[in-house]
Amino acid sequence: MKIKVDKNIVEFVPENTLETADLEKLWNTIVDCVKFNKKLVPIGEFVPQRSNLARFTIEDK
Repeated sequence: MKIKVDKNIVEFVPENTLETADLEKLWNTIVDCVKFNKKLVPIGEFVPQRSNLARFTIEDK
């Protein structure tokens, strides 16, 4: 998955069908056209030298 950051805009570009399906699942979990959208909130820290994993929790607004 490619990730592009431009100021306050973040773009996720899936590179295969599995990533496309995962991104669609994430989108459908976060975006609610009827009520309120949810937000991704970071958990812990992201230090690539120790672990190549960034974790987030999904919270309601």
